Amino acid sequence: MKTVLITGCSSGYGLETARYFLALGWHVIATMRTPREDLFPPSANLRVLALDVTRPESIAHALNVAGPIDVLVNNAGIGLFGAFEATQMTTVREIFETNTFGVMAMCHAIIPQFRTRGAGTIVNVTSSVTLAPFPLVAAYTASKTAIEGFTASLEHELNALGVRVKLVEPGYGPSTRFTANGQNRMQGLIPGPYEAFARNVFSGLAGEKAVTREADVALEVWRAANDTSRRLRFPAGADAVALALPENQGTDNEVRLDGSLRA
Repeated sequence: MKTVLITGCSSGYGLETARYFLALGWHVIATMRTPREDLFPPSANLRVLALDVTRPESIAHALNVAGPIDVLVNNAGIGLFGAFEATQMTTVREIFETNTFGVMAMCHAIIPQFRTRGAGTIVNVTSSVTLAPFPLVAAYTASKTAIEGFTASLEHELNALGVRVKLVEPGYGPSTRFTANGQNRMQGLIPGPYEAFARNVFSGLAGEKAVTREADVALEVWRAANDTSRRLRFPAGADAVALALPENQGTDNEVRLDGSLRA
């Protein structure tokens, strides 16, 4: 039985992914800052651990308790909507601490285990904002784009050692807690000059039909975890899949000023 450790399992994509792997018979180590076993069906194959990816001692303790794992899924992240002008640099650094440095810290901690065994898979969850420009998420986009480059380079570095590295790129998922998780950071981030523009953007998002479901992401994470090829990117959700098409790559991908997405 294979073992997967997933970060950020308290809600959204992480929670659904943990449930998905569990249903398929994997041994699942679901981690979150405040453990909640009640989120999952009772199972002898489940272990819920405390893990804060911004704290090295928390990472070390969780991995020590978890024991050998086959797949690491770096899903933990925080979202942020707001005008960059109104975003304090302390908030930007907070976003990077989780979305970027947290992922790097998890990889740094697990690589020796995988290298020694000559096997293992790292799946880093980013976002479709890395595929096409989107307004009011500049800091978030930067934090996720950094992981795209990091992961692409790391894949070359570890492949010769028998370690696989993958990216899963979810699209826009309004049913997740992306906005809720970052709510305390968003106060005052849409100042007057940006209000009309922001209303149009949010209105456009509310009308989007091709959006990403938690189940879409769980499926792509599972595919990435089991893929034995050199394939790097796994877009998740109808909108992300559309944006990832070769004909939709480049400067023509944008969000219109009325808020509607164009691929």
